[in-house]
Amino acid sequence: MALLMHKESSSGNKHQMDNSKYVRYTPEQVEALERVYSECPKPSSMRRQQLIRECPILSNIEPKQIKVWFQNRRCREKQRKESSRLQTVNRKLAAMNKLLMEENDRLQKQVSQLVYENGYMRQQLNNVSSATTDTSCESVVMSGQHQQQNPTPQHPQRDANNPAGLLAIAEETLAEFLSKATETAVDWVQMIGMKPGPDSIGIVAVSPNCSGVAARVCGLVSLEPKKVAEILKDRPSWFRDCRCLDVLSVIPTGSGGTIEITYMQTYAPSTLAAARDFWTLRYTTSLEDGSLVICERSLTSSTGGPTGPPSSCFVRAEMLPSGYLIRPCDGGGSIIHIVDHIDLDAWSVPEVLRPLYESSKILAQKMTIAALRHIRQIAQETSGEIQYGGGRQPAVLRTFSQRLCRGFNDAVNGFADDGWTIMDSDDVEDVTIAINSSPNKFIGSQYNTLSMLPSFGGVLCAKVSMLLQNVPPPLLVRFLREHRSEWADYGVDAYSSACLKASPYAVPRARPGGFSSSPVILPLAHTVEQEEFLEVVRLEGHAFSPEEIALSRDMYLLQLCSGVDENPAGACAQLVFAPIDESFADDAPLLPSGFRVIPLDPKSDGPNATRTLDLASTLEVGRGGARPAGEADMNSYNHRSVLTIAFQFTFENHFRDNVAAMAHQYVRSVVSSVQRVAMAISPSQLSSHLGPRQLPGSPEALTLARRISRSYRIHTGGELLRVDAQAGDAVLKQLWHHSDAIMCCSVKLNASAVFTFANQAGLDMLETTLVALQDIMLEKILDEAGQKILLSEFTKIMQQGFAYLPGGICVSSMGRPVSYEQAVVWKVLDDDDSNHCLAFMFVNWSFVHRVLGNLFKSQTSWRNVVVVGYTFWWLAWFVT
Repeated sequence: MALLMHKESSSGNKHQMDNSKYVRYTPEQVEALERVYSECPKPSSMRRQQLIRECPILSNIEPKQIKVWFQNRRCREKQRKESSRLQTVNRKLAAMNKLLMEENDRLQKQVSQLVYENGYMRQQLNNVSSATTDTSCESVVMSGQHQQQNPTPQHPQRDANNPAGLLAIAEETLAEFLSKATETAVDWVQMIGMKPGPDSIGIVAVSPNCSGVAARVCGLVSLEPKKVAEILKDRPSWFRDCRCLDVLSVIPTGSGGTIEITYMQTYAPSTLAAARDFWTLRYTTSLEDGSLVICERSLTSSTGGPTGPPSSCFVRAEMLPSGYLIRPCDGGGSIIHIVDHIDLDAWSVPEVLRPLYESSKILAQKMTIAALRHIRQIAQETSGEIQYGGGRQPAVLRTFSQRLCRGFNDAVNGFADDGWTIMDSDDVEDVTIAINSSPNKFIGSQYNTLSMLPSFGGVLCAKVSMLLQNVPPPLLVRFLREHRSEWADYGVDAYSSACLKASPYAVPRARPGGFSSSPVILPLAHTVEQEEFLEVVRLEGHAFSPEEIALSRDMYLLQLCSGVDENPAGACAQLVFAPIDESFADDAPLLPSGFRVIPLDPKSDGPNATRTLDLASTLEVGRGGARPAGEADMNSYNHRSVLTIAFQFTFENHFRDNVAAMAHQYVRSVVSSVQRVAMAISPSQLSSHLGPRQLPGSPEALTLARRISRSYRIHTGGELLRVDAQAGDAVLKQLWHHSDAIMCCSVKLNASAVFTFANQAGLDMLETTLVALQDIMLEKILDEAGQKILLSEFTKIMQQGFAYLPGGICVSSMGRPVSYEQAVVWKVLDDDDSNHCLAFMFVNWSFVHRVLGNLFKSQTSWRNVVVVGYTFWWLAWFVT
C-alpha cells in the first residue's frame, strides 16, 4: 500500500513539473498578459494573483507560471533592444569603415602626388645646379612656361539674365567642391582631439596652408538625404553667427537641380571688427549614384555673374567652392561630407585680431562641426533617444538657444538698420553705450505693452571688448557660471528682472552686498556632445530695508553656457543669460546679456615667429640666439583671447541718463572683477612650473635684477620675489616671469625719459621687443592723467622711495590702450645706495579696446604729442 501511494505521488509531481516547464497559452491569454506588461513589466506577487482573479481566461494558470512568463518576456525585450543596438552599431561601423577606406585612398593619392612633386623638384634643382646657360634668359623662358602651364582662369562676365552662364559657374563650383571633399585638391590634416570612431562626431580635418581658412568633416546621421539637405540649407537655424540669409532668385536646371542667388550677413565675433557678408551662388543637384550635392561659392568679378548689393556696415568676404555631399547609407541614414572654405579678408582687421580670421580650427568649430552636430541632435530627438524634462519640446528649447545667441550678437554688433545708435561720450571712455528705441525690437513680446507707454524709451546696451593674457577661456566661463556672486550685482539683476513687469523700478541703482546664497542652477537641456547647456538659474531674493520686503522675491534667468570643454581646439566659450518670469512661455521675451571668450590661435610661420626675446638679449648687443630646450614650454602659457562683454537694460525716457550711468559703472565693475578672476585662475608662469633652465645672462642682468628686488624690499617692506636675493640667477628668472609688468625707466641729462629694461609681461604690455625697448619714451606711454598723477607723487617718491598710483589707462607702443588696476613706482638704488633708475610695476593689466575708433588716438598721433617742457624736468634733476 505504501509503495502504491509513493508511485502515485511521484507520478503527480512529475506531471506538475512538466506543467511548470511548458504551458501553451492561447492568443487571448497572451493578449491579456501583454496588456499588463505594457503597464507594468515587473508585477508583484499580489498583482499577479489579482490578475488571475480578475481575468477568467487565466484562471487555469498558476501564479508561478505567470511569473515565469513575465521573466521570459523581459528577457526577450532585453535581447530585442540589444540586437537592435548591435545592428545600429554594425551599420555605423560599416559606414565608418567605408569612410576610413575612402580617406585612406585619398591620403595614398596625396602621398603619391607629393612623392612625384618631390622628385620633380629634385630634378629641377639638379638641372639648375648643372646648367651653364644664361640664367636671366632661362628665368624668362621658365617664367613663360609656368604661365602657360598655370594660366589664370578668366571667366566671361555673366549676369543673372543668362541661366546658361550661371549653370557654367555652378558646374565649375561642383567640380571644385567634389575635388575638395573626396580628392586631393586641398591638403587636409586631421584636427587634434577629433579622433574618428563610431561614437565620435566624425572625421574632422583642417587645411593649414590653403588660401583663406578651410575645414572638412565626414560623419554619419540616421536621417534620409533629403531631410539632411533641407536642414543644411536652412543655415540660420544652426549657424549661430548667421544674421540673415536671403534667396533672391531661384533658377531650375534641366537635371532637376536648382541654382539660387543668395545674400548672407554674418555677425562679428566681438566689437573690435566689422561684420562680414557673402554674395554667393548655391547649386543643388543629384549625382548618378543617388547622392545629393549642395555646393556654393561667391560671385566676384573673376568668376562672373551678377553684382551683389552694396554693404556699408559689412566687409565683403569670399566663399570659395564649399558645400555638402550627402550620400545614402546602406540600411538607412546618410553619410555627410561638409567642406567650408572661406576668405574672411583678415587684413582688414587689427593685427591682434587676425588669428580669429586666419584660424581654420575656429571655422571648423563655429561652422563645419556645428552643422553636423545640429543634424545629429535632430536625428536623436526624432528617434526618441533624447528625453527632455519640463514638458518642453526639443524644437522650443533649440529656439530658446538661438534667440539667446541672436540677441547677444545683435547687442554686440549694434547694427544701425536694427535701430541702434551710439550715445555721445568723451574721448576717455572705453565702454560703449548704445540705445535702441525702435518699436520693432519689442513686437510679439511682453515688452510691446511697455513700448506703448509714453515714457518708455527702449533698450540700452553697455559693451566692451578686452584682450586677456594666459587665461583659458573654458576655465574663465566655468568660473563665471559657477560663481556669479564674484562679479554680479544683486541690485542690477533685480532691476533687469523687474523690467519684465509693467512697472519696473523707477531709479536703478547698485545695492550694497551680494547674493544671500549661491545661485541654484536647474538643468533644462543639453546637446548630444554636452558642449552646450541650456539651464534656468534661480537667484534667491532678499530685502535690504523694510520698505523693500515686498520686492524681495526670487529671480530667474534663462542661461546658455557653451565651450566649457577644454579639449576642442579653437572653440569659443560663451555665457549668455536673460531674465525671465517664473513660468516663462515659449514666446517669452528675452533680453540677453553675457560674456564671450574667443581664443586667439596664432598662425605662425615658424617656431620663432611669435616668441619674445629673453632677458639676456636686453643687455647684450646683437641678435639673441636659439632658445634652450626648457624655454619652449614657456610659450604654452602665453595664450591670448578676446573677451566681449555686453549687458542690456530697458529704460524710461526720463531715466535714460540714470540707466546709462548705472550701466556704464556696472560694466566697468564687471571688467575689474573679470580681471581679478583672470589673474587668479591663470596658469602660473613661475620658474618652478617651467623647470630649471640656464639663462645665458650677463653679470649686468643679474645685478640689475638684484637691485630691483632689493630696492623694493627696502622701500616698501615687502617682497617682490619669492627667493633669496643671493640664490644665483633665481632672482633674474623670477623677475623675468613675474605676472605683473615690471619695467625700468632711466633718463639722461637734457634728454627724454626712456625705458631700459622690461620683463616679459612688460614687453607684452608695451607690445615691443627688448631690442626696440630703448626707442620708447615714458611720455609716450602715460596719458595726460597718468603724467599729472606721477608729477604729484614725485615728491613722495623722492622722500620715502616709493608710491602707489591709482589704476588708469596707458598706451602701448602700437597705440592700443592698456588698463591696469594699480601701479607701483620705486627708486632703484645701486650698491652705494645712490639713485640708479625708477622702476614701475603695473598690476593686473590687460588690453581694453575702445570700441569707437575716434575714442582713442592712433600710434602716429601719440608720437606727435607735444609735451610741455616742464613736465619731466624732475627726471633730469633726478639724474643729476
